[in-house]
Amino acid sequence: MTDTPETPPAAEPLPSSTRVEGELPPLMKDSSFWGMSATQFLGAFNDNVFKQLLLLLATPTAIEIAAAEAAGETVPDRQADTMIVFAIAFLVFSGFAGWLADRTSKRTLIIAAKVAEIVVMTLGMIGFLLYGQIGFSGMLVVLFLMGTQSAFFGPPKYGILPEMIRDRDLPQANGVFLMFTFVAIIFGTVLAGAIGANTDTAWRGSAVCIGIAVIGTLTSLLVRKVPPANGKTPLRFSDFLVPPESIALVRRDRELLLALLVTSSFWLLGSIVQQSVNALGKTQLGLDDFKTSTLAAMLGVGIPVGCLIGGKLSAGRINPRVVVGGAIGIVVTLALLSLRGGPNDHLLGFYGSIPVLVLAGVSTGIFIVPIQVAVQALPPANEKGRMIALMNQCNWIGIILGALLFKGALALCDSLDQPRNTAFAVGALVMLPIALFYRPKERSLGD
Repeated sequence: MTDTPETPPAAEPLPSSTRVEGELPPLMKDSSFWGMSATQFLGAFNDNVFKQLLLLLATPTAIEIAAAEAAGETVPDRQADTMIVFAIAFLVFSGFAGWLADRTSKRTLIIAAKVAEIVVMTLGMIGFLLYGQIGFSGMLVVLFLMGTQSAFFGPPKYGILPEMIRDRDLPQANGVFLMFTFVAIIFGTVLAGAIGANTDTAWRGSAVCIGIAVIGTLTSLLVRKVPPANGKTPLRFSDFLVPPESIALVRRDRELLLALLVTSSFWLLGSIVQQSVNALGKTQLGLDDFKTSTLAAMLGVGIPVGCLIGGKLSAGRINPRVVVGGAIGIVVTLALLSLRGGPNDHLLGFYGSIPVLVLAGVSTGIFIVPIQVAVQALPPANEKGRMIALMNQCNWIGIILGALLFKGALALCDSLDQPRNTAFAVGALVMLPIALFYRPKERSLGD
């Protein structure tokens, strides 16, 4: 529940005009592929370091809240603002970025995006140094720019894979990409906690991010040159919004529409949980930034394990039992995290929360794999790309709604004098109807 909702395209043969020429090396010996994988790892690492630094900065400590209450004031939790700003950048630019990725060489866009990342990370360091003058709102501007950079990086980084490697290597290549992404999430989140959300020290973390962006730019130069996929495709107004063809497709296919709504609800839930973990650790349990980020990273530990299990259990099929099992696991683990009692009014505490968060991540991976497969497999071959683009747009809307729901949940908790971990119960309630009623049609992927 911590990764950005970018879905790699389903594996399809490409016209020869979009492929690189010459004999392609085996995937594991392909320096171009490993250069792209390293570039993806470093980019995801930077995203999660910077975003988690801002989320920690947005989360008030128990001491800050107590001091404010004594003075008759309030200290808002601004995590929702952070999530919304980051998501809006994707919503605004992802459609245009997708068009540009078809119109221009994807390698060119990847390198340009990495250069832009250096600029954004430099602005981030300057922002932390000048935090006393620009405040948190100024850092949100930098975060919006980072989201914009990520929006333009997403389409070419996934879209280039079918153009530069063999068709039979696509499943393995996407698996390596996902593995690198989750490892980057774990290490990036933990490093942000180690740096700490103190504006006197956070600029050093941004300095590290600048160095990582420079290295990522160098690794992007290893990516094989590819021609534009469709250099003459016209820019339409609908490229900035939802393409009408995608709307017509989901209207015709109820099963696809339900899968789309469920995956959007999943990312809504992920938005709630990510913020809830930070609020639990820093505000309720009184943990430092490192321990709080360690809790957040535990989800990232469990998700890839769950993805492997979900893939094995699905075994070439869309399996409703896998979906139900994952959904029930999510509901149960979130309910456990919401229990009151013991020190700090949280039954599990820090050490008890660690295995439960790992299990929540495992359940998440098990749940989402069949849903992602359904969205990739159900549309006709010539509409898969638009369908995946629509799903990503819906997922970002889900993240925004999740941020707003978390903000409302915190306001309700404060008015009813309930602890922060009550927000996990809200997440469990979001998933409960899906666990009880959603049953995708069982089918072989060859049907």
